[in-house]
Amino acid sequence: MEHVISFPALGLEFQINRVAANVFGKDIFWYGIIICIGFVLAALYVNARVKEFGATSDNLMDCLIICVPVGIVCARIYYVVFEWDYYSQHLNEIIATRNGGIAIYGAVIGVVVALYVYSRVKKLSFASLCDLAAFGLLIGQCIGRWGNFVNAEAHGGPTDLPWGMSIDGAAAVHPTFLYESLWNLVGFIALHFYSKKRKFKGEMALLYVAWYGLGRAWIEGLRTDSLYIGTLRVSQVLAAVSCIVAIALLARKYNRIKVAKAFYVPPKAEPVTEPAAAEAPAADEKPAEQTEKTAEAADAPAELEEQTKETEKGGSDT
Repeated sequence: MEHVISFPALGLEFQINRVAANVFGKDIFWYGIIICIGFVLAALYVNARVKEFGATSDNLMDCLIICVPVGIVCARIYYVVFEWDYYSQHLNEIIATRNGGIAIYGAVIGVVVALYVYSRVKKLSFASLCDLAAFGLLIGQCIGRWGNFVNAEAHGGPTDLPWGMSIDGAAAVHPTFLYESLWNLVGFIALHFYSKKRKFKGEMALLYVAWYGLGRAWIEGLRTDSLYIGTLRVSQVLAAVSCIVAIALLARKYNRIKVAKAFYVPPKAEPVTEPAAAEAPAADEKPAEQTEKTAEAADAPAELEEQTKETEKGGSDT
């Protein structure tokens, strides 16, 4: 259960026991603990951003409850299918996951299918759920690869590079677990900052597929434990194909957005109509009421004069 893992050119050496503790007679492996740490950190990060992608914390909890077991089962099925020559002779070991044997691509396929079904049932955006899953996968893979380091597995072939890794004193090999962990870390940081300006739903998921596929296609070619179909490395082929498809879809979508912007015609602003002002009387015109009062004022002296004359006349008659 113990391994001595060293980096001779760097002067580093670690004596590592795969077993972290024994609980009630059952060994608890560091690999499982590291995977759990990656899972928890991924869930916390996604939960902090879930509202930005049109979902809720309840939706996230539902997805975790559904996708985690589905992902584990599919990861195991994927591995067993491509190692069927062995498992067909050892059927009792098919479910013995404690002995190792899961494949990340199987988990990704299972999670995507589960998310699609869930999005249809809950009437949520499947593309946005995939965007969130991309962040979770990058975090989980970045941390989870250190479980391979503890197990002294998933390494590459011989190398004379300064960071070559030696296992139990053997010749130095490529630390491919480290390559993939760093690759995923860079991808996560890039997507984290770029996601603030994402252009369409599903963009993060496609960028993840393109980025991870590109790195995995290169790293898989260095590994010594690949799954094969004939002479082809299954994960390497799948990584390369998925990367090409994702890039093609991204280019198509970006081109559509560019064309839409080029031919975009903003709607014409409707003229603002002010309420019509009440018509004011002309300068030389006076309101009827004022005219009548003026006429009455003009007639008053004449009436007073007539009354005075009549009074004087009446006085002389007397």
